[in-house]
Amino acid sequence: MQRRQLLQQLGRQAAAMALASLFGSAVRGQSPAVRWPANLGDPFTLGVASGMPQPGSVVIWTRLAPSPHEPGGGLPGVPLAVRWELAEDEHFSVGVRRGEFVARPAQAHSVHVEVDGLASARTWYYRFIAGDAISPIGRTRTAPAEDEPVPRLRIALASCQHYEQGWYAAHREIAARDLDLVLFVGDYIYESSNPRFRLRAHEGPVPRTLDAYRARHATYKLDADLRAAHAAHPWLLTWDDHEVENDYAGEANVRGLDAAAFLRQRAAAYQAYFEHLPLSPTMAPTGAAMPLHQQFRWGRLAELWMLDNRQYRDRQACSTDGRAGGRVLAPCDEMADPARSVFGAAQERWLGQGLASSRRAWKLIGQASQLSPSGVATPFGQRLYSDGWDGYPRARERLLDAIAASTAAGGDALVLGGDVHRHVAANLRQRPDDPRSPVVAGEFVTTSVTSRGLSEALTAAMRASNPDLLHARSDERGYALLDITPAAATCEFRATPFPARREARLHSQARFVVEAGQPGVVSG
Repeated sequence: MQRRQLLQQLGRQAAAMALASLFGSAVRGQSPAVRWPANLGDPFTLGVASGMPQPGSVVIWTRLAPSPHEPGGGLPGVPLAVRWELAEDEHFSVGVRRGEFVARPAQAHSVHVEVDGLASARTWYYRFIAGDAISPIGRTRTAPAEDEPVPRLRIALASCQHYEQGWYAAHREIAARDLDLVLFVGDYIYESSNPRFRLRAHEGPVPRTLDAYRARHATYKLDADLRAAHAAHPWLLTWDDHEVENDYAGEANVRGLDAAAFLRQRAAAYQAYFEHLPLSPTMAPTGAAMPLHQQFRWGRLAELWMLDNRQYRDRQACSTDGRAGGRVLAPCDEMADPARSVFGAAQERWLGQGLASSRRAWKLIGQASQLSPSGVATPFGQRLYSDGWDGYPRARERLLDAIAASTAAGGDALVLGGDVHRHVAANLRQRPDDPRSPVVAGEFVTTSVTSRGLSEALTAAMRASNPDLLHARSDERGYALLDITPAAATCEFRATPFPARREARLHSQARFVVEAGQPGVVSG
């Protein structure tokens, strides 16, 4: 070790010991405030973020971690006080709210503050303060009042950001956009690696423990473009599989671990997920369970459901060894079992009731994958991927029936997804693959931020086999830009060739529109 590095490490250790001593004295004196030693390092290396905007509240987030890849983030294992400020201007002089949060080592010194009592439909700025250290300034906004006639909702839809397979050019563009929300619909981190497509390296092997999942999240948050996108806009998030393990389904996993062992791993992954994202404190996991699905309203214009398609999912059908995991196969009898679910029975009921009672102009369903059929016709019959919605046809029919019933009562529905690493625009029929069945909604699926897609030959075969796929391209990376008004919902697919390079610039791959009162997708 170099002499300078040794002195820096010794200095940090001494500062941590001093901080622990100071905090012990503070606790005995019942004062939560602790002054941070200046040489402990920058506690805000992972940036700031906001999310879950309501008409009168928003969640702001950071994690204190001077050395995020070290155990405990380079901090002592004691609770630490951090101050927060939120205001209507970047100088923190107008409408200032202030408070203090005690960040605890059991949650990796993460900070989740739900600031309430705010004016609706307004831009806010926020920051955190620990001793002399001041975080970057984040910008967020509250949702409009529920009875407000909103003229516009602007959303960036993103998914699948494998760190090793490209750079976050999409997030750099998202950060610079004038947006209301970022919807991230799964695979925020990847637990896996593929040396063939590696442009930059993860910090370690496949994570299985809490410390390893924390380190993986830290690697992603250390990317400047991702931090910028978080600091620029409020986010709403759901997960898919790679936040835990590829193709897991409920308590089942591809490695054949018994349920108890896998649930311990899932608990660690869920804990790290909560610690690193702008989620409400009420969503903190209890063991391997975490309440993730949420409902949001944007004035009279839109209602949005963010759904969880992994925690309650039935194992993929037609497994020969009883393990979870997606497979390319022909339809089998097990797929037709009406009891099989992607969301679980309770979440299905919750969504159905919400759709039925909604009177907003647009009903937005945010979930992790592609709902429209994507199987391929071959000389030997249809082949489909069992981990996708094609592998859960009865659950898909129940969802489409709920959508059809809700739009018959008023409003239009859009299903928004990710996972499949391709831009998709599709019509959703109440009975998929039946040209006589009515179109009940449009679907927009974003390609991946970085993760490799299918070959264009296979994607072309998919398009040819599914006439309701108006657009499907797997060769480019990016995100989807949605502009929703009372008259129409417009989707622009932003894209750059794979792999996404550090200085890549995105272009418009295609543009599609769903007109109010006309559920079909048309070219824009």
